[in-house]
Amino acid sequence: MEALKQQILTEGRNLSNGILKVDSFINHQIDAELMVEVGQEMAFRFADVDVNKVLTAEISGIAPALATGHALGVPVVYARKTRPVTMTGPVFVEVAPSHTKGRDVFLMVSTEFLGPGDRVLVVDDFLATGATISALVRLIQHAEAELVGIGTVIEKSFEGGRAGLEEFGVPIVSLAVVSDMSNGQIKLA
Repeated sequence: MEALKQQILTEGRNLSNGILKVDSFINHQIDAELMVEVGQEMAFRFADVDVNKVLTAEISGIAPALATGHALGVPVVYARKTRPVTMTGPVFVEVAPSHTKGRDVFLMVSTEFLGPGDRVLVVDDFLATGATISALVRLIQHAEAELVGIGTVIEKSFEGGRAGLEEFGVPIVSLAVVSDMSNGQIKLA
């Protein structure tokens, strides 16, 4: 996705410590046209894995997951970080460290929306260490659903997260790969 790569290079900012600031177009202010393209590309890349649900984590993963779910014609479920009063039944819960928040977060999905027979595509904004995506996969496993793929908008390959996800044996797609952020740079693979 050339448009995504160009936007990362022109609007992205390296805040050091592996933090890539892309909140002007992905996860605070959202470039709607770009997200539609992201969703279409994800749907194209995962067209043959028979997805019936897309799963992501609140909040930054919602935009790319929604665009992907729309393009695939399937529902999107997002793991909540706080339990609302409307989540009255049983839930699956996992813990994941948040690099940007500097603490662990709980991820919760109601048993109402994820269960046996679901074929789930995980979509998130970033793949860095893989910790959040691994927590989402564990939620899928708790639900006795099937993971069919992992899609991310941006992968920071220098953080090594892909290696830990390969054990799941599903396709992993990253639409842009940042290979180096040392010395204040943003280098794409």
